Amino acid sequence: MESKPRDFIFETKYWEIYLNPDQYYLGRCVVATKRDVGEMSLLTDEEWLDFADLVRKIESGFKKAFGATMFNWTCLMNNAYQKENPHPRVHWHLRPRYKNTAEFAGIKFEDKEFGHHYARSTESPVSEEIFNKIIKAIRNAVLNYLETR
Repeated sequence: MESKPRDFIFETKYWEIYLNPDQYYLGRCVVATKRDVGEMSLLTDEEWLDFADLVRKIESGFKKAFGATMFNWTCLMNNAYQKENPHPRVHWHLRPRYKNTAEFAGIKFEDKEFGHHYARSTESPVSEEIFNKIIKAIRNAVLNYLETR
């Protein structure tokens, strides 16, 4: 069985979800296609349907686990084109947004830009212990969502 990277949270049939090291926005993560596809227009209907279900799972789970108010989803793919031979892969950056300060594992996460564009230049790594606790909380929240459907 293949070992998953330390930032792996969970997967669906077509997507993988990873926790971003920058936790300025509690639960910030990346949702990436499992297959190598470089344009949104090339996603299959099945991939889109799976993504829609994934969005429901994540947003519901983040509201329950962390008290997220709303979500910023971005699909930019600009960094791939900074290389001589770009090889983009469809992926989404998810930034949960918080009207109120979120507290998790004794740490306060304050969304100072709530109601405005997310901060582009943030660098808020957490300890390995907290990183793993966030992953576990997300997994549990998604599992709870599935059990209540």
